Amino acid sequence: MTLLRSFLADENGATAIEYCLIATGVALAIITVVNNTGSALLNNKFNSISSAMK
Repeated sequence: MTLLRSFLADENGATAIEYCLIATGVALAIITVVNNTGSALLNNKFNSISSAMK
């Protein structure tokens, strides 16, 4: 019974899951910003090359 109580009181797994969720959120935010910024920069570069070739 003591082993079961100590298992239920242990919060190490919950802390690890919380850190994982935080890291996932940060990674998604970074991916979104880089993806949007990269597309805009790439489109601008293609437009400048296209206008230079005309």
